[in-house]
Amino acid sequence: MSKFIMPSRRSFLAGSASTVALSGLLPATSAFAAKYPERNISVFVPTREGGGADRNLRAFTSIWKTKLGVNFEGAYYPGAAGRVGYEKYMGLAESDGYNLLFGNMGPEVLNWVVKPPSFDLSKFMYFAQVDSDPGIIFVSRKSKLQTIDDIIAEGKKRTLNVGVSRLAHPATLGALALAKHSGAQFNPIPLSGGKNTRAGVATGEMDLGALPSGGIVNRAKSFKVVLMMSHKNPLPERSDNAPTMNQHFGMNMPSLIAGARAFGIKKEVIEKHPDRFKTLEDTLKTVYTDPAYKTAYEKTKAPWEFIGYGGPDACAKYAADITAIGKEFKDLLSGKS
Repeated sequence: MSKFIMPSRRSFLAGSASTVALSGLLPATSAFAAKYPERNISVFVPTREGGGADRNLRAFTSIWKTKLGVNFEGAYYPGAAGRVGYEKYMGLAESDGYNLLFGNMGPEVLNWVVKPPSFDLSKFMYFAQVDSDPGIIFVSRKSKLQTIDDIIAEGKKRTLNVGVSRLAHPATLGALALAKHSGAQFNPIPLSGGKNTRAGVATGEMDLGALPSGGIVNRAKSFKVVLMMSHKNPLPERSDNAPTMNQHFGMNMPSLIAGARAFGIKKEVIEKHPDRFKTLEDTLKTVYTDPAYKTAYEKTKAPWEFIGYGGPDACAKYAADITAIGKEFKDLLSGKS
C-alpha cells in the first residue's frame, strides 16, 4: 500500500485564523468553531499507482483541494482485480466524511457479478462519475493484423491471445462477446493494468488488446485502434476512424464504457453527516468547470472529450446497466464458456 499527498494551504490558513482571532480582529468562537473539513481526506484506490485511475484522481484532486482547502491522501490497494481496495475501504474506513473511494465502476461492478463481495453492497454508493472512456480493441502498428476483419479472419484459424487489464472488465466482455458473435477464438489474458497490457501488445506476446481508449489514442505511433465498443466513435480523427462494434458486425450491444472512474462513499456517511456530504458534492461539481482542471487533465494526455459530471443517479444507472450485461455474459467473464 502506498500514498500520495496533494499540497494544501489548510495548516497555514488555520494558523493565520487563530492568530487573527487572538489579536481580537475575529471572535474567538469563529476561529475555534468546528468546520468541515478540518483535516486531510483519504482516498482508497483499488489499483496500483501509475494507471488511468491514478492519473485521473491526481488531476481532479489537484483542483478539488483548492475548493476544500485540505489535502487528499491517496492509498493504493491493488489486488484481486480491485476487490482488495473495496474490502479495505468498507472494513477500515471511518464513516465520518474523511474517507472516500475512487475506482473504475465498470470492471469493479463486474467483479461483484462474478463473485459477490464480503461486504453488503447496499451500504456503498458511487456519487460522482468523472469520465466516460469507451472500450476498444487495438493492435500494435507492427502487427500483421491491422483491421478488425484481419483479426476475425485470423481468429477463425487459431486462438488469438487478447491482452486485458482484468478479466472482469467491460472491454474484456466486449471482446468475448465479439468472439462469440463472429466465431473467432479469443483467449483473454489479464495482465494487471493498462501499462502491462500495452506492453504485452507492443512486444507481440499478445495478438491484440482490449482496454479503455484513452491510454491508446495518445500513443498512435505505437498502437492502432481497430474497433470501438461504443455506439459512436467519439474520437474518429484520433483512432483511424475505427468502426463501432454494432455498426460493423450488426450486433446490438450497449455502449461498453470501460473507463468510468468515480468517487464512492459509504451510505452511512450521508445518513450521519448530510451536511458534510453536501459540502463534498457542492465543491466537487465546481471542479468540472474550472479552467485549471482542464489544464491539469490535459497534462495526462487523455482526451478531454471524456470528462463530464455524472451524479449519484447516473452512477446508479451505469452500475445497474453494467451489472445486467455482466449477468448476461457471466459465463464469458468467469471463463466457463
